[in-house]
Amino acid sequence: MNVDLHSHSIASDGLLKPAEVAARARAGGVDVWALTDHDDTGGLAEAGAAARELGMRFIPGVEISVTWRADPQSKGTTIHVVGLNIDAENPELMRGLAGIRAGREGRAQRIAFDLGVAGVAGALEGARKYAINPELVSRTHFARYLVEAGKVSSVHQAFTRYLTEGKPGYVAHDWASLTEAMAWIQAAGGVAVVAHPGRYKLGSAALARFFGEFKDLGGRAIEVMTGSHTTDQYNHFAETCRCYGFLASRGSDYHGPGESRVDPGTLPALPADLTPVWSLWN
Repeated sequence: MNVDLHSHSIASDGLLKPAEVAARARAGGVDVWALTDHDDTGGLAEAGAAARELGMRFIPGVEISVTWRADPQSKGTTIHVVGLNIDAENPELMRGLAGIRAGREGRAQRIAFDLGVAGVAGALEGARKYAINPELVSRTHFARYLVEAGKVSSVHQAFTRYLTEGKPGYVAHDWASLTEAMAWIQAAGGVAVVAHPGRYKLGSAALARFFGEFKDLGGRAIEVMTGSHTTDQYNHFAETCRCYGFLASRGSDYHGPGESRVDPGTLPALPADLTPVWSLWN
């Protein structure tokens, strides 16, 4: 089976409507597909209907923003945890996601202020033009505005010059705790998966502590094949699965044409000795 369990639509920071993402997945040969928008499940109904019409099995999902601290004194690292096969109407999950979205507005205002100091005028209004979901103004929306304003030539360059740690538009923010996010996913009957673990700026010891805590809290899987991993990282996180007994996931992290490294369905297959997370639903 061709499985893609990580993608985004205009319900968060993707470029396409949920049904359009479904069509791209099917065109890429995907048989089992998940929409996993950031901190919101508003696109799942449309995505599920489109997937079924196209002959794909649909797995409802969400990607939750988490702040994890290696120790009480650390400033915290933003980590994304995907919840797969969730009940999108679970009250506990809905309350938790609503709380995260409420915090995004304050962060967006702080980003816009800092960009203004750096000489980028009208950043908040500009970012909101790109945010179809008004509760989810994200760094990606600011990045698109920076391209429009001629400050950078690409979304990637917007992040590297303005929106990552140490740059003028970066604003630290406290998201959900790992304990909270795991509880919401489990309350919704879902399976927790660490998204793109190769992206986090954690040393090997800190990452090991995180994986241990994630597993202790009921975490089941990590993404091995994902759009932001290198070949070396494919191999490294496959070995992580073996060491911790994690299930393995595969997902493009597709955001739309021109902004994603890989299209849905085009990643390499998982190593044959790993147990895929979708085996839970077969």
